[in-house]
Amino acid sequence: MSKSPTLSNPAGQTGLVRCMGFWQVWAIGVGAVVGDGIFLYLGQAVQAGGPSSLLGTLIAGVIQMLIMVSMGELAVGMPCAGAMSVWVEKYLGKFAGLFSGLTFSVGWVIMGGSTSIALGVSMVYWLPNFLPGTAGIIFWALVWFSIFVIMNIMGAKIAGTGQLVMVVVLVAIMAGFGIAGLIKGVDTSNMTPFMPNGFSGFTSTIPIATFGFMGAACITTAGHECKKTTDLGKALVWSSLTFIIVYCLALFVLLCGMNWQDASMDVPLFTQAANLIFGPVGGHIMNLACWVACATCLIMGSIYTPSRIFYSMAQEGYMPKFFAKINSKTHTPTSGLIFIWIVCAVIIIAAAFAGTTVVYTTLVNQAVIAWCLSWGLAIIAGMMYRKEIGSKNIKQVIGWKCWGYPVVPILALVGIVYVLYLSFYDAQQWIAFAIWVVVYIIYYLNIRAKIKAGKIRADVQF
Repeated sequence: MSKSPTLSNPAGQTGLVRCMGFWQVWAIGVGAVVGDGIFLYLGQAVQAGGPSSLLGTLIAGVIQMLIMVSMGELAVGMPCAGAMSVWVEKYLGKFAGLFSGLTFSVGWVIMGGSTSIALGVSMVYWLPNFLPGTAGIIFWALVWFSIFVIMNIMGAKIAGTGQLVMVVVLVAIMAGFGIAGLIKGVDTSNMTPFMPNGFSGFTSTIPIATFGFMGAACITTAGHECKKTTDLGKALVWSSLTFIIVYCLALFVLLCGMNWQDASMDVPLFTQAANLIFGPVGGHIMNLACWVACATCLIMGSIYTPSRIFYSMAQEGYMPKFFAKINSKTHTPTSGLIFIWIVCAVIIIAAAFAGTTVVYTTLVNQAVIAWCLSWGLAIIAGMMYRKEIGSKNIKQVIGWKCWGYPVVPILALVGIVYVLYLSFYDAQQWIAFAIWVVVYIIYYLNIRAKIKAGKIRADVQF
């Protein structure tokens, strides 16, 4: 393994192409922050914790950053589309490796539906007279999700560049909202009482904010398409700092500028606040930020990330072979992308008619649980990787070193355990968790049977 490797595809080889630089990878991390989590679901956090939701959001952001930094050495040293599934399998075994990869990728596909619905809500805000209500939400969700799938099919560079442009717009609007709010003046009296619903109300905001931030870890799946692998480590750090600063500043201005009791999930939270603080024009500008946040989350989260993990797994027979088909012209896993489009289209239509707040919150909370388990396994694998190479050699061997080791990964694991504790808040969460774990065990037993029958190899790294 060489320091700061810059890799490319061999001539004539059909596969994923290393075509993204640092800023495109950074944009994946910032843009994949779950749009409906920040703009819609965060409304429930404000309802539950009042002004203390700001502290809960900050804590969730710090935990997310610790997790991402802890995965930096593996992302740089073992760059691959399979990311967590590869790392965890190597150090913790096939059961854990498959679990880590599938929970992360399948969660993204499922959330593609909810995020698209949030995008549809933003469109209806602008065009209330064109297919109002549910019909408009379905229509716009399907239209834009389809456009973003096509962008991914056209190539990682096109999708990554589109992501970069929109993330710059998003960061500019959110930072502008925060700065303009400070200049206009904030009413800190709205921040009292800080914990109107007590400590339990405050702690309930942490898993919600965790959901909003957690998509950024999909940077790790860009290993096969990043020109310079050390950019993965840098992007994990700088994208974390970006979304923590920008969103916490904006949330502070929001909480000072409106009565927290007026928060809801019917209108994007920041759109509602901007309309109150800056008037209708401000509301429309912030609604653009909401739209962009959902769009960037879909482009590189719900579409890009799972398609690469499925591609990686399908190459060795752990997923249906059609997921491994690469378009010879665009070098993208087209079949997998189309499959994701079909699944999300079904979810969009079903959620629009049958989705209640309870169903929505249960799904996103289960995503938090699944991804926390996946990250925890990846961090443990990273610590084993560091032990294998040696702390004195890690920077020289791979060109990247996790700062604050071993304190940072240990704190990340503590944060994950705490978020999991908060996420299992009622029997419904345990039941939902048990259902998908049983489904996974059935899948794993099927894979193990294929290995024993000699149909697929056991010693693969995706």
